[in-house]
Amino acid sequence: RDSADAPAFVETVAGKGYRFIAPVEADSNAPGAGLAASPLEPSPMPGREPTNDVASQATSNDFESANAAPSTSAVAGVETAPASQRGRTIGAPLVMGLVVVAMVSGFVAWTRLNGVAPADRISLAVLPFENLGSDPDRAYLAAGLTEETSAMLGQIDPDRLSVKGRTLRYKGTTKTAVEIGKELSVDYLLESAIRAEGDQLRVTATLIRVRDQEHVWSQSFEREARSLLVLQQELSAAIVEQVRLRLSPDRVSALTRRQTQNPAAYDAYLRARYLESRKTVATNAQAIQQYERAIALDPNYALAWSGLAFVYASSTINGDAPPLEIGPRARDAAARAVRANANLTEAQLVVGYVHWLLDWDWSAADAAFRLAIRLDASNAPSYRSWGHALSQAGRDVEAESAMRRTRELEPLEPMSYAMSSQTAFQARDYPAAVEHARRAVLIDSEFWIGSMQLAQAYGQLSQTDLALAALADAARFSGGNSKATSLRGYLLAKNGRATEARAVLRQLEDDARERYVPPFATALVYAGLGERDAVFEWLDKAYAARDVHLIYLPVDPKWDPYRADARFVALLARCGFTPRLKTPNQ
Repeated sequence: RDSADAPAFVETVAGKGYRFIAPVEADSNAPGAGLAASPLEPSPMPGREPTNDVASQATSNDFESANAAPSTSAVAGVETAPASQRGRTIGAPLVMGLVVVAMVSGFVAWTRLNGVAPADRISLAVLPFENLGSDPDRAYLAAGLTEETSAMLGQIDPDRLSVKGRTLRYKGTTKTAVEIGKELSVDYLLESAIRAEGDQLRVTATLIRVRDQEHVWSQSFEREARSLLVLQQELSAAIVEQVRLRLSPDRVSALTRRQTQNPAAYDAYLRARYLESRKTVATNAQAIQQYERAIALDPNYALAWSGLAFVYASSTINGDAPPLEIGPRARDAAARAVRANANLTEAQLVVGYVHWLLDWDWSAADAAFRLAIRLDASNAPSYRSWGHALSQAGRDVEAESAMRRTRELEPLEPMSYAMSSQTAFQARDYPAAVEHARRAVLIDSEFWIGSMQLAQAYGQLSQTDLALAALADAARFSGGNSKATSLRGYLLAKNGRATEARAVLRQLEDDARERYVPPFATALVYAGLGERDAVFEWLDKAYAARDVHLIYLPVDPKWDPYRADARFVALLARCGFTPRLKTPNQ
């Protein structure tokens, strides 16, 4: 009697058959008991075996010993097995976590007390915290609390509670709960507001049932702004009282160890997350400062170390940072994140990201990404990075499966659609690449990566004018990222506008006098011009600089004319990449 629309045990996989999806727990007394594999988990990526340090510090054996003793928790009289039995523990405590734990747990218990069957799957969306005060500087707090609340909610009961975050497009909306609920396909909405006046901070939270817009629960609290953590603790206690919830102490502890106990460090972390989301040179630098401030206040703050490592690593691709300079900093921060809390999803995610983007060790990256997903199957960035890595390895079907999951988890996150466009582009599905990129730009018109992906797809469809228009947006909003500049030069060259393409080469040369410009950018323009010797001269420079853009060589269709060249094959071998020749039908 499983539900066809929302199965708890067996789901239908179109064109293939059926998949068992219910939670599986290993007998702690059985030989080899450990973590169950992710439903999406494939065989490891081809390539070098993992050889080092960071990913190997958290092994399945660690989780076996930490979680060998099963326990249960009673929620409104229903015996449930907590997710901690499946190997999930989170790092250093913050009272903020108690708020989220209590809020969502209270919500789950309330639904059960009001006639919702335990097997039913409930969906909830966290709407943007509204900043009601006059101080615009509090915007980071509202945005950060929205994201962190979503992250914590997603870890409470993933088998029964589906949480959709990244709802910033609804900031200031006049739509009703019914309209928003239908658009997001959720049953409940969590609506919150923050008002800061002087030293006073007032937080109001409301849980709304979508079908009839009934306010299931609502309460306000007022405290001094510096005692936000105390306010959040009281809020959690009130929700627990409201629903008469009995939650396993072990489960509470596991969830609340995710965050720091230092209010100032938490404030810096929220500011960093807010800045990091724009992914430009300027905002990357500001995010790094805030992460470093958080770490100075709490040296064991695993989330802050993870965030710092991710900004460092990703800045090589979204901010043209030099890999040879940034790489050691990213690796060190990732290693510190794992030492602080090896069971933190974000820590394992950034380990995988560093292995993939900077080390070009895709086997180690694959292992870390899969571990991150096993630790938290509701973490959309883990699926997104894993899907991108799978795509670079030419595993298009698995890549699309991972990207589809990240879109389901964060249906309003522009990066999910931008990276879905990239994977579709590399799979030679250019119409799908255009559609995904359009969605990214529709969600956030100033998100330059969406415009960049749109231009790339249009270019491959020979819609050059549309591609150049999108590139103008990408260049403006990115602050002049080399990818927008070089793709413009490539498209001009491919369309017979060699003089304009050479002007782009001069522009890149001028830029390189003032800052690091990835050699790959110049190589791409020469590829458009068809000047092979110059192409390989600059690709060799890119290899010497550990230019991260070389990861695109195995699958990017722009490089198809060079795949039969022995120099191209030799370069892929030096990088440790597997050459892949595709056609539009593959």
